[in-house]
Amino acid sequence: MKTKHLIIPLLLVLILVIFNKVFMTAFTKANTFFSDQAIYNNEEVQPQKLFDKTWKVLYREYYEPTLNHQDWYRWKTRYNGKLKTDDDAKVAIDTMIASLNEPYTRFMNKKDYEDLTTSITSKIFGIGVNIYSNSGKIEVFNVIPSTPADFAQIKQGDIISAVDGKDTNGMNISDVAALVRGPENSVVELTLIRNGKKVTKKIKRKEIKIKNVKSSVIDNHIGYIQIVSFMGGTTPSEFVEALENTKNTDSMIIDLRGNTGGLLDNAVFIANMFIPQGEIVEIIYRNGYKKSIQANTVQPILTKPLVVLVNGASASASEILSGALKDYHKATLVGRKTFGKGLVQKVVPLPNRTGLNVTIARYLTPNGTDINKLGIKPDVEVGNEFDFNLNSNKNDIQLEKAKAILKEME
Repeated sequence: MKTKHLIIPLLLVLILVIFNKVFMTAFTKANTFFSDQAIYNNEEVQPQKLFDKTWKVLYREYYEPTLNHQDWYRWKTRYNGKLKTDDDAKVAIDTMIASLNEPYTRFMNKKDYEDLTTSITSKIFGIGVNIYSNSGKIEVFNVIPSTPADFAQIKQGDIISAVDGKDTNGMNISDVAALVRGPENSVVELTLIRNGKKVTKKIKRKEIKIKNVKSSVIDNHIGYIQIVSFMGGTTPSEFVEALENTKNTDSMIIDLRGNTGGLLDNAVFIANMFIPQGEIVEIIYRNGYKKSIQANTVQPILTKPLVVLVNGASASASEILSGALKDYHKATLVGRKTFGKGLVQKVVPLPNRTGLNVTIARYLTPNGTDINKLGIKPDVEVGNEFDFNLNSNKNDIQLEKAKAILKEME
């Protein structure tokens, strides 16, 4: 059996988490959007009332109306008179949510919820690495260029054995993230294991300026656009800017490898630039209610030969975009089968400035395909499932295959 992992970007504190046969999630923001309420609910309530309100949201909004084939009312009275503190409420809520046996719905205490909203609405401070749990060890998945971690020469594959002298062995990802994050210009000391040797790095935390879309021209005639995440509100405008930067090219590569998802609207916006009409995605809510998201005609529609790169970490919003492009034969997909997250979440603010990330729907690709737990199989399978260095295109056989396919189209 393969070891289950979790990947999390320390710079964003607790976002972009994914789960599958090699990645186990704590929660995800892929395909997440805020409800129509205010971002924060400042009402202060007793622990029992917080539990009751969470129970009600799940009862009314969870996408599967049987709530995992159980009598949901049994939870309503289970903890009556037993919840004395906010921690008691969290344990009770977590236990109730665990009964759903679904990895994306998650209660967020005040700190977790502040981290989530800060990653969207405010400045981000950190060191600039993504980490994951590999057989109980905290390992660096990738380092974001031009961040404190990059300047400190942190490397992909480094094992973080201690943070400020505190041993990380057996710690969960959230706890490690809490140790690493901190105020701007404060210093964190990481003890790393690299090739069996201990390395110590003192790193000053800085504001991390996240650019979700990167572009370049390769081989003088191919536009290369990497969408790192669909989370940010600037992703659509960044994509338009990338198109402008690569407008004098003959063909295009969109790289979605390692993109664990983000906002649904961002994926739809980009898909609409290639698909002039028809359904981009169908959302199916509880009790079978369906919402079809249709393309709106925009000009100009992009018609250059297109290859989309995907891998096992391409999830959710990445799958909405790549699934639509594949179904409409607008692109050739190259790489490895995608992650397989076909569910949609909503973030609901709760009292005491807490929140709930609740799964409210599933979605189908334009051809009516449910990709949940199945993923999308690329047209051309090549390379390894997760072997992809976000910081370098060197020795990238998937990228080389994409270039070869485009050459054949000339």
